[in-house]
Amino acid sequence: MRILFLCNKSPWPPREGGPMAMNMIIRGLADAGHQVRVLAVNSHKYHVSPADIPPGYAETTGIELIDVDLRLKPHAALLNLFRRESYHVKRFISENFSIRLTGLLKEETFDIVQLETVFMCPYIGIIRKHSGAKIILRAHNIEHLIWQRIAEDARNPLKKWYVGHLASTLKEYELAIVSEVDGILAITSRDADYFRSLQSSIPYPASRIPVSDIPFGINPADYTLPVKNEEFPSLFALGSMNWIPNQDGIRWFLRHVWPDVHRQFPELKFYLAGRGMPGWMRSMKQPNVVVLGEVADAREFMASKAIMIVPLFSGSGIRVKIIEGMAAHKTIVSTRIGAEGIACTHLHDILIADSACEFFEMISLGVTDRALCSRIGDYAATLVESTYSVKPLIMKTVEFYEQLLH
Repeated sequence: MRILFLCNKSPWPPREGGPMAMNMIIRGLADAGHQVRVLAVNSHKYHVSPADIPPGYAETTGIELIDVDLRLKPHAALLNLFRRESYHVKRFISENFSIRLTGLLKEETFDIVQLETVFMCPYIGIIRKHSGAKIILRAHNIEHLIWQRIAEDARNPLKKWYVGHLASTLKEYELAIVSEVDGILAITSRDADYFRSLQSSIPYPASRIPVSDIPFGINPADYTLPVKNEEFPSLFALGSMNWIPNQDGIRWFLRHVWPDVHRQFPELKFYLAGRGMPGWMRSMKQPNVVVLGEVADAREFMASKAIMIVPLFSGSGIRVKIIEGMAAHKTIVSTRIGAEGIACTHLHDILIADSACEFFEMISLGVTDRALCSRIGDYAATLVESTYSVKPLIMKTVEFYEQLLH
């Protein structure tokens, strides 16, 4: 099959959740013998120099990057308050991207065009005009739920109102776009059920759109690293710190959990690592909180630390870093929202905590019982091996494509 991927950011380098999820399926399909092409947005927030893409990857994927200005524009954001259109989506509409997409569709024939995230859906019209390919939306999240949860948690009334507006217009767009694609691949079964539920109110033929769930996958062997240098006990958080839910979660944890943990375990350290560290994280002076910023090798970093902390209270889809942490045999303390979409079980292969008291209790349990951590980490790695390995997920993806094409 010939598959064109339209990506909201470059899948290379795979250094955060979205690109990792895109890269997984792109590389997996290429390794399985399918022909893939990639056309991706290149923005200031996740900017990639084409010269930095490995030649082998560039040749295999035919990747092209189109510069798109996604920076927040106050005037446009203000005008958006008086319109029922999604400002999040509108920012991705680019004349240069449209021109190159049109040219690519005229130059080559594709069986499948896969839209990575709802933000690529404004280009459906161009695809329909210039290609007979089946169009698939790969929904990394239920995007409006992320912003809806941020709005619910906001204390500032003005922020609550504005973010609520962004969430409602994004929801309207997601509802409308379901009837425009030929198939939907969700990241989690819960998200897939959501898209199926939407179709019950949409007239035929949209109500017959196939929906499946293909989670993020990895090669578990890549995360089996020596643990002889593990610092036990220790806590760590790893992720893109320029993502609002991550920032909000870490801020909450430092304010409501860490002071009590530090008093109880004064020698325990909490390491913060990831891209896009905001200024307040880099400059803060919290006892035994070590702010590292972006680390050279996330897998080696995880192998060197003991317990992963994921204090997420907003978001949707699947947390890639949790899957990675599980593959690395780590004990993970996460909220239910953080662990959404992952087939995990509290006290078996993960520790779930939704309040400050619960986080304190689960962390205390982990740092005082290394055998427990080892057991939970091993069960977590077994879960990843059985459910989130790349090869069977790629086979399931190809079966979904074939279902649409026949």
